[in-house]
Amino acid sequence: MRIVRRLLALVLAVLMAAPAAAQAQNHVISRSALDRALSERVSQERADRDAIVSLLRRSEVREVAARAGLSLAKAESAVATLQGDELHELASQARRAEDNLAGGSSTVVISTTTIIIILLVVILIVLIAK
Repeated sequence: MRIVRRLLALVLAVLMAAPAAAQAQNHVISRSALDRALSERVSQERADRDAIVSLLRRSEVREVAARAGLSLAKAESAVATLQGDELHELASQARRAEDNLAGGSSTVVISTTTIIIILLVVILIVLIAK
């Protein structure tokens, strides 16, 4: 009698687990959608890095960095190590600074200089921390 109960319990357990295992095989997202999302993410990160490096290569930024005693070579190499929200936020700041510098407005010089220095310091801190 004990053997029958154990056998019945085993059969019921297998029958109850089978639908859950079959359902686990269904993918929530298709392979092509996953590839597309990954490609978009890589493209966005590349654009973010390019925006930061573009700002770092401007003559105005080089002057500010030289006055502050910061190494732009280290900052540029540190850009490659940035990821996620940190990369996106710094790229956003770099784009704003680039727009301000391109506009040539003298009323934004202090703000732009501050953004540049903060950007350089954050990049160097990230480089040192890793």
